[in-house]
Amino acid sequence: MEGLCYIFIFGLLVGSAAAASAAAAGQHWHPATATWYGSPEGDGSDGDACGYGSLVDVKPFRARVGAVSPVLFKGGEGCGACYKVRCLDRSICSRRTVTVIITDECPGGYCSNGRTHFDLSGTAFGRMAIAGGGGQLHNRGELPVIFWRTPCKYPGKNIAFHVNEGSTDY
Repeated sequence: MEGLCYIFIFGLLVGSAAAASAAAAGQHWHPATATWYGSPEGDGSDGDACGYGSLVDVKPFRARVGAVSPVLFKGGEGCGACYKVRCLDRSICSRRTVTVIITDECPGGYCSNGRTHFDLSGTAFGRMAIAGGGGQLHNRGELPVIFWRTPCKYPGKNIAFHVNEGSTDY
């Protein structure tokens, strides 16, 4: 019986440590919705609101970009943030997450009224589909998703951003 108590206590400690580690890393899933824009295989936005211009067409950004609603855009403070996004519709979506870099603010519609919304490049959106289901996923339109903020990782790249004085939200 004493052995079982030790196993139980050890299990509680390991479980608590794992939960604390995930919490410390900010890995809490939050609900949102997602749509896509551009062509189904497209790279996405030209970085309008964040001012990245043609930089979003080259690695490490290429096809991994998205726009977010004002809730996450925060007047430009959300530019360059990375998020892991996972679709919840198991009938059409895989369990894979897609990592996106925020390069724009999405306008009105799904992005208004205080909603938390991602408007992903066609390629990023399609990567959430089950094998062979990209076209069907794109036809679905708005999807329920979960997301969490994650550190941006650019292996082998040194990246720095410069915001020009006088830049606007647009």
